[in-house]
Amino acid sequence: MTDTPKIAVILLSGGLDSMVSAAIAREQGFTLHAITIDYGQRHVRELLSARAIAEKLGVTRHVTMPLDLRQFGGSALTADIDVPKSGVGEDIPVTYVPARNLLFLALTTAFAESSGASDLFIGVNALDYSGYPDCRPEFIASFTETARLGTKQGVEGRPFTIHAPLQHMTKADIARECHRLGLDPAWSWSCYDPTPAGIACGECDSCRLRRKGFAEAGLVDTTPYAAEPA
Repeated sequence: MTDTPKIAVILLSGGLDSMVSAAIAREQGFTLHAITIDYGQRHVRELLSARAIAEKLGVTRHVTMPLDLRQFGGSALTADIDVPKSGVGEDIPVTYVPARNLLFLALTTAFAESSGASDLFIGVNALDYSGYPDCRPEFIASFTETARLGTKQGVEGRPFTIHAPLQHMTKADIARECHRLGLDPAWSWSCYDPTPAGIACGECDSCRLRRKGFAEAGLVDTTPYAAEPA
């Protein structure tokens, strides 16, 4: 008798954190399904990375879903607003996309329920990050309860587990996990504002945090950057 595969649905953005989270799920023995959201972001290069990562990690089913958040705007990633290049500040930056992870987790939950999966993986991080409220542990816990209450699977006693394996890691820790798992950092994409030639800018918050993490870990980030941060 063949065992039924244990499926995990990965919210796969194409970024470093989602790549590492997906590899952790694979290491734990899950068969991987992945969802990538094409939300009209200016850094569409990450969609290509998501496809490459899915192929490299042997994802069984990969869905790319269009959701044009440019219709709402309100973020430097979905509207004609300059991406900050002056360094990571204390306030929630203009690269915050309103309710992005709330929307994305709802779609990931729907995909999981239709796939017969109870396990979801998301690469949120609450230490070295840009201050987004939808990356915090309390948000993940709250959404888990919402998913239990708002789905057929949940009310029938098969609740979802939302895994956030990087939640309490620093970017240096994540860089070390990337190395331990045998991943090439260049498979992933983090930059918010790539050059016209498609090179990571090196100066936006996401580039700065990523580069800082690899430097602190003493590891090489194989991603080319257009500039050194000021």
